Amino acid sequence: MLKVNIQMRPNLYPILIASTLTVIPTILKAKNKQPNIVLILCDDMGFSDLGCYGSEISTPNIDRLAQEGVRFSQFKNTGRSCPSRAALLTGRYQHEAGMGWMAEVDEHRPGYRGQIDPEYPTIAEIMKTAGYSTYMSGKWHVTITGAYDAPNGSYPKQRGFDRYYGCLHGGGSYYKPNPIYNDLERVKNIPNDYYYTYAITDSAISFVNKHNTEKPMFLYVAHYAPHLPLQAPKEYIQKSIDKYKAGYDVLRKQRFEKQKELGLVPEKMELPIFNKEFGGKRPAWEELSKEQQDKWIYDMATYSAMIEIMDEGVGQLISAIKKKGIYDNTVFIFLSDNGATDEGGFIGQLMSDLSNTPYRSYKKWVFQGGTSTPFILTFGDSKKNKMKGKICKQPAHIIDILPTCMALGKTGYPKNLPHNSLEGKNLLPASEGKSIEKRTLYFEHQGSCAVIDGSWKLVRANRNVQWELINLENDPFETTDLAMKYPEKVEELENIWIKWANTHKVFPLEDKPWTERLNFYKMKNPDQSGK
Repeated sequence: MLKVNIQMRPNLYPILIASTLTVIPTILKAKNKQPNIVLILCDDMGFSDLGCYGSEISTPNIDRLAQEGVRFSQFKNTGRSCPSRAALLTGRYQHEAGMGWMAEVDEHRPGYRGQIDPEYPTIAEIMKTAGYSTYMSGKWHVTITGAYDAPNGSYPKQRGFDRYYGCLHGGGSYYKPNPIYNDLERVKNIPNDYYYTYAITDSAISFVNKHNTEKPMFLYVAHYAPHLPLQAPKEYIQKSIDKYKAGYDVLRKQRFEKQKELGLVPEKMELPIFNKEFGGKRPAWEELSKEQQDKWIYDMATYSAMIEIMDEGVGQLISAIKKKGIYDNTVFIFLSDNGATDEGGFIGQLMSDLSNTPYRSYKKWVFQGGTSTPFILTFGDSKKNKMKGKICKQPAHIIDILPTCMALGKTGYPKNLPHNSLEGKNLLPASEGKSIEKRTLYFEHQGSCAVIDGSWKLVRANRNVQWELINLENDPFETTDLAMKYPEKVEELENIWIKWANTHKVFPLEDKPWTERLNFYKMKNPDQSGK
């Protein structure tokens, strides 16, 4: 064994990682034939926020993965954090897995329990049966909030991960996230110089360094960045200030033109202005006050810094995997859980209007801006990247990640379970340029509903408004409602959406505002232990 002294940041919680770790030399190769899998999920990042998806944000390490592997241009998520994580972890639509809304409350309704139903195995539990060592670092957010003080069977360590470091909750400070867990031990003392993105990277690296290469590795790195609040070291923020002084109109056009060059959007399309999302008219950059412009510039620089720090961490993780000698036998998957959010008020909405270029709307809604995510799949062994640097334009969904990982791990779904079939598809053929089976995709989050069937999309913002009918082939940015022109298509798609909702624990829909919804169900069901 070669002993290597790893330089760790002083802000990482010390119980997790020692300063001296065992690293296997590069000349050694993993003995197993199954590839290692590194699954990286970021949080609330828009479709265009990576350099390889059009951005001015510096993401050289993630871009390198894209250049070596394949990017998907039509990959969809559920529109929100908890539901997307549940779908990723179980390979099922979120309501079926018990996470139809958020982890903040157990509504004691089958599709809305606030955590993953124990009936369904997680990706970690399945990969363990295939012989994998399983690790997770970062944001969990699929355990009911009422169980944060005592493990209730739904913590990462209890749902298949051999090791875990991170925060169970979905929001909060980067400097004092809470509650932080190291396996099943609550971390009570966080150093003053702590920064969550650094800690997530460092703990992931420690898992790699300590991994026994006699077994394949499944590593799930769930970054909190760039989720609100906007927090980053000042030196990173200052590096990004100048590039945002041009304003969002200029940068949005630049991103869109780059997306055309990359083949991510059709060459013939024009960039729309989504006035409706701003209550009738989106202001031009010049129409903002100096104070508003300055705030947008500083906030975007902070947002950019948060993504750049995450990208640096991806680079450090890749370096650790190379030092371990397992890079050639590792597959990297990168994506975001949903689109950028407008939760930051007026300035935040203008930021997300840039981040989600060229798509309409934001996180929480199931329009394209809320559900479109970058998705990158890359083999460390470059000879296995059949579509190196290319774009896959086939539709895909976050429920496809589990079947893809099972295919990589040469394993199947447990046949002894009552529900032993998955609706997700293995994306490896698509990553090789082959066609995958066409299917209909379904969406619902707090009353925002959609179905995509071929080139048709039926979508609505909430249960109290009319459906919009979109032809995605001609109108991928959802600017023209064809519902009045094709009422029979509306009825057809509404019927199949209702059928799906009836069989996937979606009904009844709930339209109470956030706080009212929490209070209503907590009062109705005081037991919030998730048991």
